[in-house]
Amino acid sequence: MMKFIMEHKNEIGIVILAAGNSSRLGQPKQLLGYKDSTLLKNTIAEASFVPAVKIIVVTGANHQLIEEELDPSKIKISFNPDWESGMSSSIVNGLHKLLNLYPNCENCIFAVCDQPYVSSLIFENLIQEHHKTGKGIVASAYSETLGTPVLFNKKYFNELLELKGQEGAKKIINKFSEDTASVLFKNGNIDIDTEDDYNKLISEF
Repeated sequence: MMKFIMEHKNEIGIVILAAGNSSRLGQPKQLLGYKDSTLLKNTIAEASFVPAVKIIVVTGANHQLIEEELDPSKIKISFNPDWESGMSSSIVNGLHKLLNLYPNCENCIFAVCDQPYVSSLIFENLIQEHHKTGKGIVASAYSETLGTPVLFNKKYFNELLELKGQEGAKKIINKFSEDTASVLFKNGNIDIDTEDDYNKLISEF
């Protein structure tokens, strides 16, 4: 019984933000082919390797196309009708969904779908660093900045739910820098915004 309680107390959510319309690319980046799969499904697969996590995928633009590609038995999908108002709306939407379904969640990791080099090890390193340091925020470090994927302890959930417009997780990281740890994410700076980005990525495989 004690083991069951502990497992629930330490529930961790991974919210994958996949609501953007890929305006600079001209097609949904979520569905770009990558590793015999797609960018989004690769991110989901890596998150799925982490033991005992709850995965939420936030969709927005092209949501019907994207949701057709996903397996709802492994993840929960949350449609964000306000995706055009900015990244914050997807963070709020995903966290609300997570807490409605899994109110015992102690920590939440936010990830994006266009970092092709994201891996289960990155997610696990964030969790381990949180347990090791006791810091309430653990972010990925690359290119002299801190960014996604990023873990937030539940003490920051209200701050996250109050984000507006174009504000993102970085606002909270900067505000509470003394309670932030980091883990190295090699190639974390590589994301797919344009056709050139994608062609360069594919040419390396």
